[in-house]
Amino acid sequence: MSSDPAIRVRGLGKRYRLGGASTDLLTERIGRRAPKGEDFWALRDVDLEIAKGEVVGFVGRNGAGKSTLLKCLSRITPPTEGRIELQGRIGTLLEVGTGFHPELNGRENVFLSGTILGMRRQEVAARFDEIVAFSGIERFLETPVKRYSSGMYVRLAFAVAAHLDTDILLVDEVLAVGDAEFQRRCFGKMDDVARGGRTVVFVSHQLSAVQRLCRRAYWIDGGRLRTEGPTNDVVAAYLHHAGATQDGGVATIGPEVPRSTTGDVTLRRVALVADDGQTIDRVALGQPFTVEMTFDVATPVSDGVIELGLSTADGTRVVTVQNTDGERPVLRLAPGRHVIRARIEATLLPGEFTVDVGMHKLIGLTMDFVERALTFTALNVAHDGGDDRWPWVAVRGAVRAPTAWTVDASVPVP
Repeated sequence: MSSDPAIRVRGLGKRYRLGGASTDLLTERIGRRAPKGEDFWALRDVDLEIAKGEVVGFVGRNGAGKSTLLKCLSRITPPTEGRIELQGRIGTLLEVGTGFHPELNGRENVFLSGTILGMRRQEVAARFDEIVAFSGIERFLETPVKRYSSGMYVRLAFAVAAHLDTDILLVDEVLAVGDAEFQRRCFGKMDDVARGGRTVVFVSHQLSAVQRLCRRAYWIDGGRLRTEGPTNDVVAAYLHHAGATQDGGVATIGPEVPRSTTGDVTLRRVALVADDGQTIDRVALGQPFTVEMTFDVATPVSDGVIELGLSTADGTRVVTVQNTDGERPVLRLAPGRHVIRARIEATLLPGEFTVDVGMHKLIGLTMDFVERALTFTALNVAHDGGDDRWPWVAVRGAVRAPTAWTVDASVPVP
């Protein structure tokens, strides 16, 4: 590693107090007793070095500490212990529109965000046309950003962070908010940024994106670094630990995968399939898809019930379906391998989702159940190529239910 790295971290730890307020505010620290609760170390004993001009990825499950690390590096959150040494100015894209003021228009927010990132007004002005051209929001520069869609917001936020003259660029999972075309442009821009000698730290659950962009990666698990090295090796180690080996929209469920099972039935494979028969790991807004499940049956099943669940990245279950819904019959399966498909038409809002799959007996006995068997991304781009989008930055909830709206204009005023 370089003797003068862009980022050097030694013994980094970040502790939170569970069950009590912990905002790191000075007023909270003075004259107050520590709140009662259990200590939780989001990061512990983290040592790492990233060379100047290096593009490094961080992988790990949700809650592993990846975002906390980036917040410490960007000085948003102070560490509890350890040291962070940074060489150069930092640009961050950790949350959509960080540093934007909702009442200001796009033009004003470009300059505001650039100033927050440490740029002089002349530096922002020199890059202004390039920023706007990349963002593609020229028509809306004079519009307050509170009226922007989430896609417009993230386009402008990324354009500012990527085009200004910072030495280090920290990028979290926010690129999942954009549509597929915008994501391709962002990845291309990060390639350009790296070739220009700037340092990029990239956190994502899209392992293919990490493998594409980063030659080296770190795997964080439980707040500690499990391993580091060539990206393909780190991703392979992470997937092996997670159990299910996923390639695109297909997950192979190996024997080491954590599961609840009697051994009578074994889930072997889960795939996400579009209506044209192609496997996918991204679903457009409103796009129907099929979950294809392969089970090995060791003993005859006379009353099988498939449980298929979709959960958000934090593990919150948002959709549950069963083959017996609508008074449909139970499964009757002879010993052997069986492929079972379920077509889903739920309109998922933008974000990361996981698929849970299980088979139970009608009385409720679980024969085999695997959580997080497969992961995929729901995009903020219309399935039919139209203009349908989730219009705001904050996505509350996970499913957009079909609705019918009426307006009665004849109600008398009391």
